[in-house]
Amino acid sequence: MFIIGIAGGTGSGKTTVVNQIINELPPDEVCVISQDSYYKQTDSLTYNERAKINFDHPRAIDFDLLVKHLKALKEGEIIEQPVYSFVTHNRTKDTIKTHPRNVVIVEGILIFNSKELRKLCDIKVFVHADADERLIRRIRRDITERGRDVDEVLSRYQDTLKPMHQEFIEPTKNFADIIIPNDRYNTVAIDIVRTVISERL
Repeated sequence: MFIIGIAGGTGSGKTTVVNQIINELPPDEVCVISQDSYYKQTDSLTYNERAKINFDHPRAIDFDLLVKHLKALKEGEIIEQPVYSFVTHNRTKDTIKTHPRNVVIVEGILIFNSKELRKLCDIKVFVHADADERLIRRIRRDITERGRDVDEVLSRYQDTLKPMHQEFIEPTKNFADIIIPNDRYNTVAIDIVRTVISERL
């Protein structure tokens, strides 16, 4: 099994890179594990309390479960990947049955903050994008997909996203094997990743 870690700031284009890699592989050879599925369960909190959680801090992530699931996949076991709702700020009762594959992609803004998770990755990719570009993408996504309004997105960006990015995300670029400047035509970096996958498999 070959594990690829893909990190980068919010709205940096991680999903685009993930999809480019997936498109290079047969469908039955790859699966994706999203950090967003592993936000901690918050059943004991009210909705208003959950809404105040700093989701851009590493302590919001259940890294223990994420690492446990990755190790289980490496052992050939099927896992039940959690499903997280950004509308209720909590895990749902649903899970996604995820089978072990030759290539496992783990993606998320904070994944390189876990030393144990970094050690499990065979290759670590960081997707870099301009801060203004990331903000624009974040506004579009949060309004269309997560039911937020512009004021809420902007205040969260200013109060939380930006300082958390500078403290916990940008520094993890130093752990990356490959840094991809976000450019939809950056096929060279994808070719390098594809070549490494082919050689390892």
